[in-house]
Amino acid sequence: MRIVAGTHRGRRIAAPAGTATRPTADRVREAVFSIVGPVDGLDVLDLFAGSGALGLEALSRGAGSATLVDRSPRAIACIRANAADLGLDGRVRVVRRDWRAALAAEGAAGRTFGLCLCDPPYSLTDRVVAGIGALLAPLMTSSGTVVIEHSAALSPPDPRGLEIASRIDRTYGDTAVSVIRLGTAG
Repeated sequence: MRIVAGTHRGRRIAAPAGTATRPTADRVREAVFSIVGPVDGLDVLDLFAGSGALGLEALSRGAGSATLVDRSPRAIACIRANAADLGLDGRVRVVRRDWRAALAAEGAAGRTFGLCLCDPPYSLTDRVVAGIGALLAPLMTSSGTVVIEHSAALSPPDPRGLEIASRIDRTYGDTAVSVIRLGTAG
């Protein structure tokens, strides 16, 4: 894997050993950020971060900070190593927690994010989407964007509790991506 664009374009990043992590392919990351558009200065939340590829890509493209969340010790070690190798440790917060506990803690700390990148294991997508909207809503800026990666075999997610202004759903082989822009429709 490599960083696709920005200040760290072409730099390689590692993935955690084993099959527990399914890294987002370079072409899918490129497509996601093409849809999302500029991320300059945004605070980014990367849930189910794995290698940290999505959050680190956002930082390379100009995001202000990234909070990368995963519960796996292997993933956390990999994220820290990737951030250090890229010299991004000062802009990265690494959180080892379950996604629900992480969202609760971020909310209790009063943090807000302009972009949330969510790439749960495909087997958990339905459960995550069912609960994420209400937990994520108070953490997102009013015009923020939520990206949910999921299996192309699943219907596009409908995260209840988020005020959705617009959405774009795309499929890339076995992977589908839903980019949800928050705010008032119209």
